[in-house]
Amino acid sequence: MLDRNVREVLAPGKAGDDEGEAWLVSYLDVLTLLITLFVLLLSMAGNGQAMSGSQYAGETARQLSSPAQSVAGAVAGGPGPMANGIQPRQDGLQPRLRGLEIEGVSIDEGAQGITLRIDDNLLFASAQAELIAGADRVLQSLIELIQEFEGDISVEGHTDSIPISTARFPSNWELATSRAISVLRYLAGAGVDEGRLRAIGYADTRPLESNASAEGRAANRRVELLLHQSLQ
Repeated sequence: MLDRNVREVLAPGKAGDDEGEAWLVSYLDVLTLLITLFVLLLSMAGNGQAMSGSQYAGETARQLSSPAQSVAGAVAGGPGPMANGIQPRQDGLQPRLRGLEIEGVSIDEGAQGITLRIDDNLLFASAQAELIAGADRVLQSLIELIQEFEGDISVEGHTDSIPISTARFPSNWELATSRAISVLRYLAGAGVDEGRLRAIGYADTRPLESNASAEGRAANRRVELLLHQSLQ
């Protein structure tokens, strides 16, 4: 009995070694799982960075190659980015208009189309809306070009800011509109399809120059033919 007690003091837990080591086995299993999870996370992070690097490199290569492709397309006449966009249907019309030389007629190209601007003294007497002698020569010189154009045509009348008040024209609105209608009727009589024509009077609401001077007022008194470009 005494010997047994001495052995237990000198070697405590000897008799229950299996139960005492059970916790160590569970601890090692948990540790192994944590290490495995850590390695897996590191592997996934490394693959993600590699993919991001490849995507970035690919995107950079595309960006660097785009200018070269654009230049090559333009030189070869291909449909590169510089060739994209909406173009007028009548490609040969604009150069012919730019070469048009008629005294008192100017040409302007804007977002809405091409404008033929005609000084009012070529078409009308002061404060009148009937075409004067010689107005037909000016308008007839534009008929061929207008007929080649496939879009709609707005005939727009403009005045200066000096008020008018007559029985026929109570204000500049009536004068501007009547002048636009007179030109429209001439174009229709010359063979321009009436379905393409419309008359608009702007009075003095769209001046080109200041109405403070005689020169400015003369520039503002005009009839404009706006050729709305047909889009492809």
